[in-house]
Amino acid sequence: MILSAEPAFAASGAGGPSDVVFFVQILVLLFAGRLLGEAAQRVGQPAVMGQLIAGLLLGPSVLGALWPELQHAIFPPNPGQKSMIDAVSQLGILLLLLLTGMETDLKLVRRAGRAATSVSMTGVAVPFVCGFLLGQFIPDSLLPDPAQRTVASLFLGTALSISSVKIVAMVVREMNFMRRNLGQVIVASAIIDDTIGWVIIAITFSLASHGTLDATSLAKAVVGTLLFLIVSLTVGRRAVFTLIRWANDSMISEAGVISVIVLLMVAMALLTQGIGVHTVLGAFVAGILVGESPILTKQIEQQIRGLIAGLFMPIFFAMAGLSADLSILKDPTLLLLTLGLIAIASFGKFGGAFLGAEFGGLSKREALALAFGMNARGSTEVIVATIGLSMGVLSQDLFTMIVAMAILTTLAMPPTLRWALGRLPLSEDESARLAREEFEAKGFLPNVERFLVSVDDSPNGRFAARVAGLIAGARGKPITVLHLGEEERTKKAAKEEQSPESAAKAGAAAVAEVEQQLDEAKPAKVDVTTRANVENPVDAVAEEARKGHDLMVIGLERTLDPKGTFDEKLAAVASGFDGPSLIVAGRGKHLERPESGFRILLPVSGTDVSRRAAEVAVALARANDVPITALYVSSAVEGQSRRTRASVSRRHEEEILKDVALLAERYDTEARTSVLVDGHPDEAILKVAKRGRHNLIVMGVHRRPGETMFFGNVVLSVLQKSDASVLLVS
Repeated sequence: MILSAEPAFAASGAGGPSDVVFFVQILVLLFAGRLLGEAAQRVGQPAVMGQLIAGLLLGPSVLGALWPELQHAIFPPNPGQKSMIDAVSQLGILLLLLLTGMETDLKLVRRAGRAATSVSMTGVAVPFVCGFLLGQFIPDSLLPDPAQRTVASLFLGTALSISSVKIVAMVVREMNFMRRNLGQVIVASAIIDDTIGWVIIAITFSLASHGTLDATSLAKAVVGTLLFLIVSLTVGRRAVFTLIRWANDSMISEAGVISVIVLLMVAMALLTQGIGVHTVLGAFVAGILVGESPILTKQIEQQIRGLIAGLFMPIFFAMAGLSADLSILKDPTLLLLTLGLIAIASFGKFGGAFLGAEFGGLSKREALALAFGMNARGSTEVIVATIGLSMGVLSQDLFTMIVAMAILTTLAMPPTLRWALGRLPLSEDESARLAREEFEAKGFLPNVERFLVSVDDSPNGRFAARVAGLIAGARGKPITVLHLGEEERTKKAAKEEQSPESAAKAGAAAVAEVEQQLDEAKPAKVDVTTRANVENPVDAVAEEARKGHDLMVIGLERTLDPKGTFDEKLAAVASGFDGPSLIVAGRGKHLERPESGFRILLPVSGTDVSRRAAEVAVALARANDVPITALYVSSAVEGQSRRTRASVSRRHEEEILKDVALLAERYDTEARTSVLVDGHPDEAILKVAKRGRHNLIVMGVHRRPGETMFFGNVVLSVLQKSDASVLLVS
């Protein structure tokens, strides 16, 4: 079958481009890349290595040597045919750079501080100089145009100096070192490496386009790159945020946000091409801006990652391997030059990173681990080499040598980094921080991405908005304020600066100051958007709910109706949202001055909603730097005294209160615990609140079945009789 199909492939590709050959190429590259990528991951190597090796096996290195007729039938040398698969590969480069930018955590770079900057600077400078000098002395036969030796040397220096942030992050994450102090320094250094590398590539491309290296062309390249970066990271950042929010909130078609992100990437790539800088810089910066968007939900990010990892990555890296011909290493001279290239790349990167780590204040063990980690070239070098080859700056032989260097250094990195990291003990402070982060990752509030605040312009609405700002502000989460009040009243409140938006912003600003004092890190600014809908609040809430909001805060003028049951409007608003809700019933000073402080009482029961309420209470306590009182009300069994209560019951109460105390401790908040045996929980809660002068009661509640909104008699009684404000977390 294969022998009979071979002439058909050859015939279809002989006259011109063939759709059949193109789809066969996609099929073969995708199948082989995915298969070997899976195999690579199963032996502890990155999938990229398997995909590169798949290309080497399908190219002239193996299949071309063993069965050249079949290799030429599947991958004919016809320029028109090659251009079809090359177009997919070029789009793959841009999408890979988009994904790399999205994974670039600038906050992590800031946290890593001096050590990461020092490592990246020396770790780039030393191998770059080595690579540039090597380019000045390699034979003319390895250069497509010896007159452009300087530009080729710049490409070679860049290829030797950049670490692959994807490979580094993959190995560090696989070893559960991502949150370790050194793991963060390693990844942050790789991020800076990548960023510097793409800026250098952009400048080098501009120089290569001019054909000569002179002061004028160099100045244009540097100034153009800097202007693009400055505008993108200031005005462009806000524009991208606004566009993604608009797409997420306004488009009803499937995957609309992903289409907008791809359009942004292409537009920024064309912009950099237009100013004489390579498209890769535009795609990379687009990725950074998209990744920092406050409403880029995990679902959207996973869809983009799936598209790129499932289709474009296997094809691009298999194509890169396909372009390399390792048979050239039969030549002793080229083999010796390749080994020299690998040695210079390894020792230059290792030495530069090690020196930078010591300058950055790390220990010798930490510096050793970091130097091993930074030596993985992987995907980044392959992209750089592919660009150089397509521009005619690198020859086919030099391209193959760089690909061989990228493969060998990347294969060596995981085992050496694992060995080095395994020798690093965990410090006491680091252990405490990791325990807190693991604890937090399982929580409710840390996983809330967007807040919907459904309020009117009443004092209770403003109080609810401030509560939302205090909770969201600690993590920099975006807030959408949905006005449910009368239009004239809304305008009046806005003029007097008493709107819910101003209350939410004030709450977020207040908690940001507290967080900065406690953690010495400035939280991200909270983005507050306002939407008005006075005609049909139920439909408005349902419409907003589909846009990815995780928690709704409700604050209306009336919580209860004259009969003492939940107000009809509040119940209707709550019914439009399927996720968790926080119903706010402000009382006393909180209605007069929403910024009034808290004395928090937290009745607990050990249920999931009680745990959510505990997180809300702790978040508000931390924002106001006050303790909380956790109260467990134990209903006495008839005929049983306090002293004779079962020991099993007491242990259960102690475990529930201990969990709350541990939660508070993780967030540097004090929790006072109390158990009260009483036959009537509502009376016990009200009595403790009055005795302790608590002005805020936070309760976890379950909605009971039925057409009317009902959370049980205890909750209703507390709402009816309490002088303190009440927050119901469902």
